[in-house]
Amino acid sequence: MAVEEQRGSVHGAIARFFQFEAQNTNWRAEVTGGVTTFVTMAYIAAVNPGILSGAMGKDLFGELVFATCASAAIATLLMGLLANYPFALAPGMGLNAFFTYTIVLGTGVPWQLALGCVLASGLLFLLLTVLRVREAIITAVPQSLKRATTVGIGLFIAFIGLKNAGFIVDNPATLVDLGDVRTGPIGLAMVGILGMGVMLARGIRGAILLGVLGVTMLGMVTGLTPWPAGIISLPIWPTHLFGEAIYNLPLAFHPAVIELVFAFLFVDLFDTMGTLVGLSERVKFLDARGQLPRANRALLSDSVGTVCGSVLGTSTVTTYIESATGISSGARTGLASVVTSGLFLGALFFTPLVQAIPSFATAPALIVVGVLMIAPVAQIAWDDVSDAVPAFLTLIAMPLTFSIADGLALGFVAYPIIKRLSKKGDEVHPIMDVLAVIFIAKYVFMS
Repeated sequence: MAVEEQRGSVHGAIARFFQFEAQNTNWRAEVTGGVTTFVTMAYIAAVNPGILSGAMGKDLFGELVFATCASAAIATLLMGLLANYPFALAPGMGLNAFFTYTIVLGTGVPWQLALGCVLASGLLFLLLTVLRVREAIITAVPQSLKRATTVGIGLFIAFIGLKNAGFIVDNPATLVDLGDVRTGPIGLAMVGILGMGVMLARGIRGAILLGVLGVTMLGMVTGLTPWPAGIISLPIWPTHLFGEAIYNLPLAFHPAVIELVFAFLFVDLFDTMGTLVGLSERVKFLDARGQLPRANRALLSDSVGTVCGSVLGTSTVTTYIESATGISSGARTGLASVVTSGLFLGALFFTPLVQAIPSFATAPALIVVGVLMIAPVAQIAWDDVSDAVPAFLTLIAMPLTFSIADGLALGFVAYPIIKRLSKKGDEVHPIMDVLAVIFIAKYVFMS
């Protein structure tokens, strides 16, 4: 009896810490949401090392797995404990490609120095966060663009899901085309989409997670994806990566490479902002004024994650749009992030199992969540062209440019210009004017 009472008191204390009652949630929803988010973004444990090893060397793949999972675990844990949000973080897709193909392979900058640039940008993130500059920027964004960001991210992740499943393929003549729908992976992805849709319609908890696991099992049984090569593998400490960013930090501020620091800073600032706003709008975390409570704590988690990640040996850490899958499964508090964080640490020991989940199994989750995130499109003031045009540019550009930051850029430039020329300048926050100028300068002088 004493043990049961103690267990109950611990559970109660945790529930109070994460404010279960205020968020109308429970243990099952939070754990399921945390697991779902992890399963949906577990691909990063293999994909990020694969991309970065192209710049650092294939022999460092194992060390990069450690850096990837450890940095994701640290940043996501901070998000859960400090900000109490069910948002997961990890080395950002796009930013890792920028690190490898643009900076290291494209300009010839040594990867050690590139890590120093990532650390420098992370420290600048941290400074801007402490000074509350990043939070002020989020507050200044109008509701129409926040809602458009949610819809744009929904379209973006659905597009990623369609691409990963093979529904969409490239075509030199038309840019995109329909893939061969007769293939097994596309067939199983469609089974996953339909299965998740039915389970969600019937109110089954953890529908997305069940769909991912079900498609994975079907893939293994039918031979479309291999069974795990093993169960347990020992983590590989990043001996050759750890501390290289610190050693090269002074060189990152050299005039010849300082532009790279600001490039990392610029992309991550608006990528993170777009993701936070989009996810928060989707789950109604924004207050009556359209502001995100505890935004500075969330941004602090992101900043510290980038600093820790660079020291461990990986590119910029950012908030992941795949967190939407966990939110759609019921996650509402930071406990889900704690669960996701723990699973990233566990992934260090079970890498073969994590790598066994095929992209056509996670693709249906991204597509279905994309559908769920489009709802705010109805709340955009389409009858006001000064709101409608910037909003449309934002939501359509994200999937078509394959970039949240670029979608935001178009909207942020268009909004103040159209508003002021339409004699509605009183609706524009001065920060929006500053951001428009920065974006224009960025694309004119840095692209």
